[in-house]
Amino acid sequence: MIKRTINHVQEEPDMNVAELLEKAHEALNVRQIIGEPYEKNGTTLLPAVSIRGGGGGGGGDATEGAPGGAGGGFGLTARPVGAYVMRDGAVTWLPAIDLTRVIVGGQLVAIAALIVARSIVRTRTARALALAKMH
Repeated sequence: MIKRTINHVQEEPDMNVAELLEKAHEALNVRQIIGEPYEKNGTTLLPAVSIRGGGGGGGGDATEGAPGGAGGGFGLTARPVGAYVMRDGAVTWLPAIDLTRVIVGGQLVAIAALIVARSIVRTRTARALALAKMH
């Protein structure tokens, strides 16, 4: 679409919400979430992934001498959560362990423990000094 304003011509792209939603649908299909099955020696693995996404768009009219336009976007993040294991007619869940999350969680617990230990030491030191001044 070409929008005419005083003294110049400004081009604005058509913002097609249907096209944006179609691309989101393509990105979030079942194969992306579950994954392709893998079969070997009578055992089938069906991987599962956690996918999060978001999108947005906006537009505006140009006022005299100011830029204007429209735009939109969509983003995804995915991480493996585990796999379904199918063997001998039974289905079991095998969770994926995210070692990075485990390590970061351990570090956060260690930092919290150090802060609590420091607080205990300071409190006991202050009490001991107060008792020493009394005697």
